[in-house]
Amino acid sequence: MLGELIHNSQVIKELENLGIKTIDTLPEQGDGICVIRSHGASLEVLKDIENKGFEIVDLTCPDVKKVQNKAIELVDEGYFVIILGRPEHPEVMAISSNARAHAKNIEDVFVAKNIYSLKEIEEKLKKQTKIGVVVQTTQRIEFLKEVLDYLTPICKDLRIMNTICASTSLRQNEAKTLAKESDLMVVVGSKKSANTTHLAEILCNITRTIHIETDMELDNYTDIIEKAQNIGVTAGASTPDYIINKVIEKLSKGE
Repeated sequence: MLGELIHNSQVIKELENLGIKTIDTLPEQGDGICVIRSHGASLEVLKDIENKGFEIVDLTCPDVKKVQNKAIELVDEGYFVIILGRPEHPEVMAISSNARAHAKNIEDVFVAKNIYSLKEIEEKLKKQTKIGVVVQTTQRIEFLKEVLDYLTPICKDLRIMNTICASTSLRQNEAKTLAKESDLMVVVGSKKSANTTHLAEILCNITRTIHIETDMELDNYTDIIEKAQNIGVTAGASTPDYIINKVIEKLSKGE
């Protein structure tokens, strides 16, 4: 497996126990199957895997594939494409790679990690006749709304592709509703998971929030938990049910 299949260390350990090895760099010569993780891979990486002799099994999430295809579609139609997301995230790297492979000029594809990134190239944006936007699947809807408000006065031909994963949006909305009824929210999931960390960021603006990976970390927040009357629990998309259930069980027992 080239890179972690999903951002959850417990799942990665389970895969290793099954004989599936996770690597960060490819060996000089490969043999057997190399799995593409859910975040996808850049065209350069895919070519490198093939050249080194691996058989590719592509497990890119279908929602991530949709973002790649939407970005390519916009580029083919002559749009200056903005990808909203973290530049260093593997999903975003794969989206930008696919889009730039179809662009006449690679500078016609821009990754924006926040609104300030766009403001830094405002003069360039004003010169564009057509601007298209796609979004990393695990981004916050608030970020997309902020970008829409910013770009609308700048560009007359603006095409927005809301490619945020439906389950991500649903999870965020349900968690916000729960947070309004809770004096403590517990977010369960990997610190490396984008959608999980975004959940924690959103909820901490509503109520007191802690982000943990397993039930063992609850011991670090004993005082906070004991003082809480209503505790809400939510989790990232990559968090297995058994980990969530252990957290709920431990909270219920007051251990």
